[in-house]
Amino acid sequence: MFNHTPLATALALAFAVPFATPAVAQTAPQTASQPSAQNASASAAGDNGTLPTIGVAAQAEQQDFQAERSNVGAKTPTALRDIPQTVTVINKAVLASQGATSFQDALRNAPGVTIGGAEGGQIGNNINLRGFTAQNDIYLDGFRDRNQYYRDTFDLEELEVLYGPSSMLFGRGSTGGVINQVSKRANLTDSAEVTGMIGTDDRYRSTVDVNHKLTDTSAIRLNAFGQSLGSTRDEMKNKDYGIAPEVRFGIGTPTEVTISALIQHNYDMPDYGVQALNGHPSPVPKNTFYGLTTDRTIQDVQTFTAGIKHKFSDSLTLSNQTQFSHSLTDARETAPQAVLTGPLTTSTALTNGNFTTLSPSQLFIKLQSHDRVIENHSLYNDTMVEYKFDTGPIKHDLIAGVELGHDSYSNQAYTRNNLPVVSMVNPAYLSSPAGVTTTVGNYANSGSNEIAGYVNDTVSLGQHWKVIGGLRWDRFQAQIHNTISLPGYATQTNFFTSVRAGVIYQPTDWQSYYVSYGTSFDPSLEALTVTNLTQNLAPESTKSYEVGGKWDLLGGNISVTSAFFREEMTNARTQVSPTEYELDGDIRVDGFQAGVTGHITDKWQIFGGYTYMDAIILKALDGTQGHTPANTPRNTLTLWSTYAITPHWEIGGGPTYMSPRYASNTNYVQVPGYTRWDATAAYHAKKYDVRLNLLNLTNKMYYDALIQSDGGRSVPGIGRTLLATFDYRF
Repeated sequence: MFNHTPLATALALAFAVPFATPAVAQTAPQTASQPSAQNASASAAGDNGTLPTIGVAAQAEQQDFQAERSNVGAKTPTALRDIPQTVTVINKAVLASQGATSFQDALRNAPGVTIGGAEGGQIGNNINLRGFTAQNDIYLDGFRDRNQYYRDTFDLEELEVLYGPSSMLFGRGSTGGVINQVSKRANLTDSAEVTGMIGTDDRYRSTVDVNHKLTDTSAIRLNAFGQSLGSTRDEMKNKDYGIAPEVRFGIGTPTEVTISALIQHNYDMPDYGVQALNGHPSPVPKNTFYGLTTDRTIQDVQTFTAGIKHKFSDSLTLSNQTQFSHSLTDARETAPQAVLTGPLTTSTALTNGNFTTLSPSQLFIKLQSHDRVIENHSLYNDTMVEYKFDTGPIKHDLIAGVELGHDSYSNQAYTRNNLPVVSMVNPAYLSSPAGVTTTVGNYANSGSNEIAGYVNDTVSLGQHWKVIGGLRWDRFQAQIHNTISLPGYATQTNFFTSVRAGVIYQPTDWQSYYVSYGTSFDPSLEALTVTNLTQNLAPESTKSYEVGGKWDLLGGNISVTSAFFREEMTNARTQVSPTEYELDGDIRVDGFQAGVTGHITDKWQIFGGYTYMDAIILKALDGTQGHTPANTPRNTLTLWSTYAITPHWEIGGGPTYMSPRYASNTNYVQVPGYTRWDATAAYHAKKYDVRLNLLNLTNKMYYDALIQSDGGRSVPGIGRTLLATFDYRF
């Protein structure tokens, strides 16, 4: 039963019907008799074997889910069909349709992505991509976004997910791929947009997007947001705000200068989820909270970017970009540490999946603190030249560049002692328990310097064939100091050459087939933290093989992709004794991925993807050989579809599916799979939109983020939530 209001009940019943009838979206009005340039071109080629064109009718101010280009696969805007890897582009139209405002919610649209929790020396968005951690592989406009914070979508034009090892393009990391955030850009059209959102469980949010033309070649844009978000989880409350200005000079001229900033403040309640019991998450209500009501995570982020791009000719372009970023996190966080058989801290603690015949009402949870103050600084510079030229009948699109980078990181840990033991089923929500003392813990201070040079050439052999090859050389030097933890001091200098190769066959303008190969490398000090005894090891390295196809069907109105892939790390770090690690592990992920986006008819729009992953730890000396890597489900599926029932009214929705996965590499704790259904209904007018989103329509109990430490914890996802959004355009 829907337990909010009779109105909500009626909406739930209305939304439950039309999932098979999605909606149209588009960027500019056009009709069946007036196709877009893309559709007209495809239609003209119809006699050569293309499928018929669908004319997309004007539907008020609806936006198109379909993307044709991406920056993430070649460091410059490139047609998706010319990138020999799987790419998922999640644009702002998809996010608006779903009512998705956080980085985590946006990435539900990328199959093969799973969410981890903040632990160890890390905090903020923790992402797994194709079975490998990608926390250090998040980018903002092409620069590594090392800041440890919870990202928002208020200033994003789109999110680009590139799958597969990509160190040739991005340097260290990128084992499972990378995620690039593309900021909104100032342009020469005056516009203003204000959005207000209100939802159940005290959810309130507002955004502003203003663009102003300064001269015929310059403009300024300002995006801002503020929010206070409650949750179906007890005590979960986030209060955040941010501002992102940008100014561009020389738009449409040979020389363009861009200056931008992102300033964000978060005051959030941390959520470490629930402990395991009998090999699964504890069977407690989804709202159950383990922690103190005075917990909080305070984050401040400032990122400044300046770039200049000069076009010498149609064939030669030189660009230089610099980005400086800083973040400060002050976290006072309490988490469940262990399941106890009695109410005292000295009571017996259960281990290895916490198997017991005792009922949950007879068990207790021991709490522990995760208090720390983390500071990050980064300074990056990228100089790149793009040169297009011919050698006889062969066409080249060459990029070459040099990257310089400096990162610093510090983490002051604190430990709160004498934290209480609480009931597993009915924990007391305490603010300041008596007798709690604080001890200053380890202070970690680390930094790195990186220099890299790269070159990539896309060679066109006639009309139908493209060959892509690239090399990158990296020098990554890092050091770390610890006051208490080991090692007290460590330094390493790594040299690595990454490669990328691909062959693309395009027999017609609507189909593309490819094979590709790529590598990545992961130093033990990659994230400026280190597991003791690994600091003297060489980097781990991963190889990827992918074969796939991309098709633009129905005259280009719908894009379909599919690919088979293998990613294997044959020298994974593995502990061979209490005092020794070796590069002797082997982790392999074989899989299949498919995606679809665009218009099935002029009123029916779809965005979806599916990933199958057969992941296994082939070799390890720590007892995990033969296991499935943590947080790696075999199947993930996402599907979102909307249908325009009139020129103004739109309905739609879709499922997110994830099969069972393990909370850690030990495979003691299995988290069940789930299907979550969401739905939407919207009214579009020339100046405004009104939208209702119903998240988790069936109020499904499922687990979102997984945390490996302390045996494996699971964070419940949100329950049924209703959002109402009003968007007004000036």
